[in-house]
Amino acid sequence: MERMKQHSSTPSSGAHQPDSPIRATPRVLPQDRNHFPLAPRVLSIAGTDPSGGAGAEADLKSIFAAGGYGMSVITSLVAQNTQGVRAVHTPGTEFLLQQLAAVFEDVDIDAVKIGMLGDRATTEVIQGWLAEHHVPVLVFDPVMIATSGDRLLAKDAETAVRSFAASLNNYADHAVITPNIPELAILCGQSPANSFEEAVSQAQAWSDEHGVNVIVKGGHLTGQEAGNAWVAPRRGPNDPSPLHMTSSPRVNSPHTHGTGCSLSSSLATRLGGGDSYDAALRWATTWLNGAIEKAAALRVGHGHGPVDHAHRAREVGAFNA
Repeated sequence: MERMKQHSSTPSSGAHQPDSPIRATPRVLPQDRNHFPLAPRVLSIAGTDPSGGAGAEADLKSIFAAGGYGMSVITSLVAQNTQGVRAVHTPGTEFLLQQLAAVFEDVDIDAVKIGMLGDRATTEVIQGWLAEHHVPVLVFDPVMIATSGDRLLAKDAETAVRSFAASLNNYADHAVITPNIPELAILCGQSPANSFEEAVSQAQAWSDEHGVNVIVKGGHLTGQEAGNAWVAPRRGPNDPSPLHMTSSPRVNSPHTHGTGCSLSSSLATRLGGGDSYDAALRWATTWLNGAIEKAAALRVGHGHGPVDHAHRAREVGAFNA
């Protein structure tokens, strides 16, 4: 596999920092595959989905499918299914901190994936925790709107999420955000892009301004292609865009519940295992495309059904007696 160059960074002290006895030290992942753990240890920080297609449930399935060991810290308990969101319960920041401490004091974490934050208080606590606990890889999926169209981020939390996304490099050696088209528009303060090229342009301008990597996802757009692009910041406005493009044929399927969660979690896992940016994005894109193709056979729910996270295991007969 292609490997990304590893380096160590010093955590920023600019964000709110909750009191904690835990002080994680930045680690350098070895280039020799023999010195990696059996599986990258990946922490999902996200809300729940009792129907299993999105949120922490989708994260854990995706982490496993990508070859990782998944762990989970819950930000919100969400009563949702394939047809929509019914209610959201937030346990509170004290319990959130207890969950974080329980994991970080016991496990060396190779990658963190962040999904639904829900409100401003949760966003600020997570930001403060990561300012004190630097991680090798951080993938932030700024969940604001569910596939069903239901809002999953309080309106007054948008500013906090924008601030967190813009400062992502302070908390990890390798950081990237994975917004969908509407979420990218909110981050940029613009109208949603009508084409993949326009979305890449929005992401490039935002990346240049804040120095943070962005994944542009073509799934919300129309057209025969539904690929993704890794957009990295340029050194100067006249420099060429350092893009990693992945081509993927569009799968015409209503079963797209949790695709954003699944892509970001599988991407975090591959990066946590040492893949280069390009290799990680190609793996995650190809795997997710197959998961959408096989989704209808699951026959789960009456709305936007989930993807088949286990399609590759099924293809090789892993579940046969």
